Amino acid sequence: MADRANPMRVDVFTIFPELLEGFCSGALLGRARRDGVLDLRVHDLREATSDARRSVDDSPFGGGAGMVLTPGPIFASVEAVDPPRPLFLLGPRGRRFDQHMAEELAGPATTSSGGFSLLCGRYEGVDERVSAHLVDGELSIGDVVLAGGEAAAVVVIEAVSRLLPGVMGNEASAADESFTSGLLEYPHYTRPAVFRGWEVPEVLRNGDHGRIERWRRAMALRRTIDERPDLIAARGGISDEERRLLDAVGPVDATADTSAAPD
Repeated sequence: MADRANPMRVDVFTIFPELLEGFCSGALLGRARRDGVLDLRVHDLREATSDARRSVDDSPFGGGAGMVLTPGPIFASVEAVDPPRPLFLLGPRGRRFDQHMAEELAGPATTSSGGFSLLCGRYEGVDERVSAHLVDGELSIGDVVLAGGEAAAVVVIEAVSRLLPGVMGNEASAADESFTSGLLEYPHYTRPAVFRGWEVPEVLRNGDHGRIERWRRAMALRRTIDERPDLIAARGGISDEERRLLDAVGPVDATADTSAAPD
């Protein structure tokens, strides 16, 4: 696992390095880089071109709209850097990136090199020989069409990096969030206790941490059942113990008094 002596290395290959650098220089990612927890290296594919125009794309064989990233600069850039593997092409054919995969990439047994790499496509995509002979696989952040892989790259980098020790101020935060247990996260409240007539649930203000924990668990279950039933199905439904917990809390209306909590 990454630490200051052996940071997590992530290499990104793109024709728009400024898009990555701008996002990854601030907030948690910027601090992780400055503190030596994250070794993020962004490579400009145009630096590996050989013509005066620094061309990285060309029209597709067989005709058709749009341009395709040529294999030469991509192969040359990757081979010159020898980045940590696996190297993922960000594209629609890949494995769906989710919290479980973020945990895999952040974990100590992910790769012998302690990192991974990302290739950002552009235009109509990349030459198929890149997919067939250079990358180790593809990653997809969802069934949406983007102008390029840079936005997807920052999603992957942030999701993975915030799991590394030392990146977040409170290490417990990463373990107590949506998707980590197959559920959405429970509701959060802060001061003031009453805002425009809406009160913070009493259970969160009484100091009984056992009741608070049970209430939060019940709220996470109820929220997931109501808003993401697919997650409930994916985890095989809810257990008998969880049913008893939900029965103890009763139905929850976001606009109603949610002070009830199982004793």
